[in-house]
Amino acid sequence: MRKELNITATPKQASNIEFLQPIVAKKLNISEDRICDIIIRRSSIDARRSNIKVNLSLIVDIDQKEPALKKPCFEYPDVSNEKEVLIVGAGPAGMFAALRLIEHGIKPVLLERGKDVYERKQDISAIHNRHLVDPDSNYGFGEGGAGTFSDGKLYTRSKKRGDVRRILEIFSFHGAQDDILIEAHPHIGTNVLPKVVKNMRESILDAGGEVHFGVKVKDFIIEGNKMSGVILQDGTKKFAEAVILATGHSARDIYYRLNDLDVELEAKAFAMGVRLEHPQDVIDRIQYHGKERGEYLPAASYAFVEQVDGRGVYSFCMCPGGIVVPAATAPDELVVNGMSPSSRGGKFANAGLVVEIHPEDIGDPSDPLCGLKYQEALEKLCFEKASRTQNAPSQRMVDFVQGKLSDIIPKSSYRPGLTASRLDLWLPKHIAIRLQKGFQMMGKRANGFLTNDAKIIGVESRTSSPVRIPRDAETLQHIRVGNLYPCGEGAGYAGGIVSSAMDGARCADMIAHRWCK
Repeated sequence: MRKELNITATPKQASNIEFLQPIVAKKLNISEDRICDIIIRRSSIDARRSNIKVNLSLIVDIDQKEPALKKPCFEYPDVSNEKEVLIVGAGPAGMFAALRLIEHGIKPVLLERGKDVYERKQDISAIHNRHLVDPDSNYGFGEGGAGTFSDGKLYTRSKKRGDVRRILEIFSFHGAQDDILIEAHPHIGTNVLPKVVKNMRESILDAGGEVHFGVKVKDFIIEGNKMSGVILQDGTKKFAEAVILATGHSARDIYYRLNDLDVELEAKAFAMGVRLEHPQDVIDRIQYHGKERGEYLPAASYAFVEQVDGRGVYSFCMCPGGIVVPAATAPDELVVNGMSPSSRGGKFANAGLVVEIHPEDIGDPSDPLCGLKYQEALEKLCFEKASRTQNAPSQRMVDFVQGKLSDIIPKSSYRPGLTASRLDLWLPKHIAIRLQKGFQMMGKRANGFLTNDAKIIGVESRTSSPVRIPRDAETLQHIRVGNLYPCGEGAGYAGGIVSSAMDGARCADMIAHRWCK
């Protein structure tokens, strides 16, 4: 007999099935020896009170062990001789679009400007060690997209846009740890994601799809208000009956070219600010009510949302036990981001602390590229403040609030190095002042959060795309250019790995639905 059960346990009890067995037996009012198996289906930590608990959703086999729960399994048919769809960009939106097209019997042809996930590591190393940014192979561009080397968080609130469980199962099928299927806030980790991404590529190739690296799209072929193909940097033309545009939020050259071609774009709200780094044990003590984490609790995270002078100030992409990384996509820019390995075992915790920005805050909202240009200008300014290196400008947290130059910058996970700088003076005033006020509000909510043991690192500017490529709500095609399917973060319709993956899969579904009519 198999029963479903919800229980609350201590962190130690939740760490081992043997510890859970007596609790489950008592809850079901049966003897322990009748329990043959306990399967955890869902797990979440409740740290709202000092008595920290873990909420568990379980499946319990009583008297006999039932057949094992079915593991996720996906079959991809041979599409080598089928109709083709071009996919520009091999991030989560592009790769999941490709896999979904294959399921529909359509051949995907993926075009990625960057390198495969393992060659890409060499170019990322060059940023850390030699301050050299390859504009086509970096933390933002390359196989797997920005998410591959920026933590691998799989939590999303966009559950109405697609089947979240299916996305997690596809990741699991391709080598991600099974824990992502039960955790409330699943996370793969930067050390595991490259293998998963490679396995997804092999699924595409094994099914007869194509994946091309080092192939940069420089132009689009539009005939009679329909997109019929793309032009590569070497002049090669590629044609198809549909083009999925999944280029991510950093492919600015794509936005500029589409704007030149009079393909309708629109400015949208986005956010910019800084990356804030604390010692992990500071965050642990705050979140675990002054207690040390111990062996049974994970590295603690946090989430803040404040309203300051009519705009949101909030934490973004929180990375417990993580590192801060240089995420520029051009040699004359400085951008930072954060990531964590699967263990989240590092000494530092970091998060983006950003300010909501509307187009009317920064210029002419009728210019669809106003936000993009604003991003670019701040990233170039940050690069200048770092003496034209990737040594990021930094200021201790309290010093930033009080308007002081930090004479000493605490140790950091940021490998290129930090340079003391008055970010409160050169960040745009509407960002700096709101961050200062927001930090004070957060410090009142969480005692110990506002501290000079933490430092801010500039700038965090790529939270989301400042541009939207408008599309029809039902067909997902561009509102004026047929056969063009903008999707994912770069099109302004997603905000992370899972939501981008779901959006790519939805575009594939729409293409298949249209062709089957």
